[in-house]
Amino acid sequence: MSKVLLLDIVGLTPRALAAMPRLTALARAGGHLGLDTILPAVTCSVQSTMLTGTMPREHGIVGNGWHFRGLGDPLLWRQHNKLVAGEKVWETARRSRPELTTANLGWWFAMGATTDITVTPRPIYHADGRKSPDAYVRPAALHDQLVGALGEFPLFQYWGPTATIQSSAWLAEATRGVITERWGPAPDLAMAYLPHLDYDLQRFGPNGPEAERAARELDDAIAPLLTDALDRGYSVVAVSEYGIEQASRPVDVNRALRREGLLEVYVQDGREQLDPWTSRAFAVADHQVAHVYVPDAADLPRVTALLRGLEGVDEVLDRDAQARYGLDHERSGELVVVAEPGAWFTYYFWLDDERAPEYARGVDIHRKPGYDPAELFFDPADRLAKAKAGANLVKKKLGLRYAMSTVPLDPSCVRGTHGRLSSTRRDGPMLVSSDAGLLPDAESLPAAGVRDLVLRGLGV
Repeated sequence: MSKVLLLDIVGLTPRALAAMPRLTALARAGGHLGLDTILPAVTCSVQSTMLTGTMPREHGIVGNGWHFRGLGDPLLWRQHNKLVAGEKVWETARRSRPELTTANLGWWFAMGATTDITVTPRPIYHADGRKSPDAYVRPAALHDQLVGALGEFPLFQYWGPTATIQSSAWLAEATRGVITERWGPAPDLAMAYLPHLDYDLQRFGPNGPEAERAARELDDAIAPLLTDALDRGYSVVAVSEYGIEQASRPVDVNRALRREGLLEVYVQDGREQLDPWTSRAFAVADHQVAHVYVPDAADLPRVTALLRGLEGVDEVLDRDAQARYGLDHERSGELVVVAEPGAWFTYYFWLDDERAPEYARGVDIHRKPGYDPAELFFDPADRLAKAKAGANLVKKKLGLRYAMSTVPLDPSCVRGTHGRLSSTRRDGPMLVSSDAGLLPDAESLPAAGVRDLVLRGLGV
């Protein structure tokens, strides 16, 4: 029976591919083309479009997070699969192949999914406040088998200032073990998420030696997986969610709203917290796209005018304009702002760094009301930041509580960003297939078309 290995190589572009000889060889033997991504070009939205064949207006994933109006909180990086509306590609395939099996190693919204094998990062949050690396794994017996063979999931190398190739290499080796039947029968569809290019391309930009080095590292890490997949009859399909462009201008959209009296805060322990319950407007920033929530329609003209006059803003989309991008969903902000090339949106809402919330200086993706790429850095203004991090790791091993306050509040260190639609093919996302017969006779494929391409690869 036909089998597919679907790799999400985050940030893969023709520029990056040129530094990846093993993946280049696969592309030459099969084929490659551009991938027309969606707005917003961010992980959760693009993955959901690829797996359902629909746009955010249908599947509802309008970003890596949004304001949950029913809860009164902006939340990012939720994990439950039920948040994604619509039939997923493996569910569609099972209507023709009821016996089809699927493994998901790292693609988002994995918890509670109908896949046969699931592996997704899920830390242990201890009662005393400590956080330890771990993963959510189904079937349950596979958890200890993976840890026994590969060690615990390297959570602190998956995101943050210590993110390295180690996390992508762990996911690649776990996928390799799954398809080679190390822990049970091989699945018909295996999906792996490989985020390594995301790190140094955001830290240093897509054009420097660090980007080439990261591409070579990832190519070396996946080479054994590619060999084993092809030897076992898998069609390999590698996709990218977005291309990363050079970043030069952070835009403080929430601070602009606050200065106009539209965004409100409350104070706890001398630190300011975003007050989404009383704010007349606030933004959930997500790279180069931000959802701006405006509860009272009477405020829309004022907020729209403010945003259009903000330096670094390219577009301000109301509901009608959102429809052009398939982004007109109830979870979207009343307004969606798109940054100019090179610009990106911070989530910052405080006006004095001394009043910044405690989480601002830490890696805290679930509490921050927006995406924070500065989490990839140790604070360059703090000479002791790395030493403090090392001391905190010692505390962790001793079972003591600690706070990892090492993230800079100056966002100018960020050199790469994404989210808006790519302007060039060389730096835009792409698709590589070991099987040329799966590819359309075209220069590019819409992100929503990945679903049908995978179905063809599965013989459905």
